[in-house]
Amino acid sequence: MPGPQSAPHGEPARRAQEITLLVLDVDGVMTDGAILLDDHGVEGRHFYVRDGIAMNLWRRAGHRAAILSGRSAPVVTRRAAELRIHPVLQGVSDKAAAFRTILSQLSVSPEHACFMGDDLVDLPALRLAGLSACPADAVAEVRQAVDLVVDSPGGRGAVRDLVEWILRQQGRFEAAAADYLVNPIRPGES
Repeated sequence: MPGPQSAPHGEPARRAQEITLLVLDVDGVMTDGAILLDDHGVEGRHFYVRDGIAMNLWRRAGHRAAILSGRSAPVVTRRAAELRIHPVLQGVSDKAAAFRTILSQLSVSPEHACFMGDDLVDLPALRLAGLSACPADAVAEVRQAVDLVVDSPGGRGAVRDLVEWILRQQGRFEAAAADYLVNPIRPGES
């Protein structure tokens, strides 16, 4: 299983115990950062299905998630609805203020929130979070500032790495994944 590049113990692992809210940037975290524009001006993104499964595991563990993005796109609203992520704040220029808004809306203290971002605009919110994380391909300044750098790049498993790592630190991964891990269907069975 991919995990954090530095496999942090101590302080980040201890803080992970307290996390109940996951706040995610979109471009470069939930996606690979590419913005697709078709001939009609319709925007698209690539989302990774394993990151979606991770959000299901996160909910099964009794946790909540939110999206905080600097850009706005209908496809993000649709993906958030599919994953049952709420609230979704898009078109945000001040991510620190928006992060505080999410915390206030959900009545969560900063030490119970993890934020995952990948670029300079994310640094103010990353500094506020009880646990900060980034994908392997985040910009150097972000990689140096966060508590946790996961093995996978944005849009290719970074969210999955983070969710699994936190849930394992909390001792909740096996229970969240139990339906998938117990009684596997063998070839020829249905």
